[in-house]
Amino acid sequence: MKKNLFKYARKFLPLIGIIILAYLFYSLGLEDIKNSLLSIHPIYILFALSLTLPRVLIRNYAWQMIQKEQKIKLTYMESLKIFMIGYFYASITPGFLGQIMRLPYMKEKTGEPYGKLFINSLIEVTLRQIAIYVMIIIGIILIIETFFAVEFFRLVILIIALAIIVTAFILLYFIGEKRGDKLLKILVKYFIPKIFKGTTYGFIRTFYKDFPRISRLIIPFLLSFVTWVIIFSQEYIIVVAIGADVPYLSFLLLFPIANIAGYIPITFAGLGTRDFVSILIFSTLFGVKESDILVFTLIGFIVTDIFTGFLGFLVSLTETKKKPLDFFKIK
Repeated sequence: MKKNLFKYARKFLPLIGIIILAYLFYSLGLEDIKNSLLSIHPIYILFALSLTLPRVLIRNYAWQMIQKEQKIKLTYMESLKIFMIGYFYASITPGFLGQIMRLPYMKEKTGEPYGKLFINSLIEVTLRQIAIYVMIIIGIILIIETFFAVEFFRLVILIIALAIIVTAFILLYFIGEKRGDKLLKILVKYFIPKIFKGTTYGFIRTFYKDFPRISRLIIPFLLSFVTWVIIFSQEYIIVVAIGADVPYLSFLLLFPIANIAGYIPITFAGLGTRDFVSILIFSTLFGVKESDILVFTLIGFIVTDIFTGFLGFLVSLTETKKKPLDFFKIK
């Protein structure tokens, strides 16, 4: 019974965001949405798309710094291709969890153990999450008085606060190798089915292999801020194109709040949840027309995620793995 409930929850939870998006389309009216869409000059979209290249190159450079610290031998181009493939899978999965598809490609190129490669990818993603959490905290401070009476916004703040607390606890706990390794083994012993225990032990055994020094993660962390600024600037170009009167700095600090709502695994790539929170924030604070907000969030999503994911899809066609991933042979 429990297995069936989990199966159905995993299957249908991502549809919640789609339902929210459908409701927004219905309530705002297709005519207003169409008019907002047609008000965007294509040159703005092309300009926003052009920023994809520096964003991707900088993020891959930051990831390569972590790879080198962990003695993972990938050339810049190999790393870039794997990053793009991971981005493709992330763009079509709830909570952007598809980034884990980097691992089999990294394994094929490097021969390094999966546990070590998993930690490498996790560190890169975690640094980016910490960077956006910093931006979110500043943004929340700016608007908390205005929105604290709104129940949904209180829920968003609670989710963000819990995410930050959990992330901080996990980081502080697992940075210590002895402490982290001991807990992982306990978790495997009591919560992993017997058939998977041997494989899982082999997986976690290499988590701390060539673990990077914290001081060497400072520059990748700072570069994470740069890539977030670029991605939100791409979105802001669409805001300007649609004629919405939102100051640039305010957008940089407030849109991350809406963006992080897209990581809640009740939707595909943030659709619905990100749009709803954006409407709540920007219509209240700046009086932006709700249909304009919906359009700039959707077009921004296409410019930043769908376009990059599509490029990743094209790359994936040229980088077919020689062997499929076999969980029972992970080491």
